[in-house]
Amino acid sequence: MTGVAKRIGLEVLGWTLLLLGVAAIFLPGPGLLGIFAGLAVLSQQYDWAERRVEPVRLRAMLGAAESVETWPRIVASCLGAIVLAACGVLWIITPPAPDWWPVSETWWLPGGIWTGVTQVASAFIAVGLIIYSYRRFHGHPEKADELRRDIKARGRRTADRTVGADS
Repeated sequence: MTGVAKRIGLEVLGWTLLLLGVAAIFLPGPGLLGIFAGLAVLSQQYDWAERRVEPVRLRAMLGAAESVETWPRIVASCLGAIVLAACGVLWIITPPAPDWWPVSETWWLPGGIWTGVTQVASAFIAVGLIIYSYRRFHGHPEKADELRRDIKARGRRTADRTVGADS
């Protein structure tokens, strides 16, 4: 693969992952994972992306650590994944709109089968991430504290650079 073709391929992949990650924050899906993946790919081409990979990684890891700190959080995360999968299956099956549905039938389960497929896929990803987080962080509060310290330290270094640039 030539250098130009590789650069274009990486840029297209990086921007696609980044945009899908941003969309997945609002839609069903692992948003931070997509944003991190997009930034990681774009960091090979752009300095601005390279500077943002580590803060996003730290925040994502802290979110993973905090999500398994207590049993109610673990149960809520698992229930959320189950509900997401159930909604996905409902979208895939696409039953007719119920009699109580107040608006046009075209607004019943919009998006079609692919909405359901992405919801089910997102539920599997969520379960995988819950298992990963549990194995890595549950019962180890010092790991979450270390991530918080790293985030604070990065924030101070960024603030110091900004103050130094203003002088």
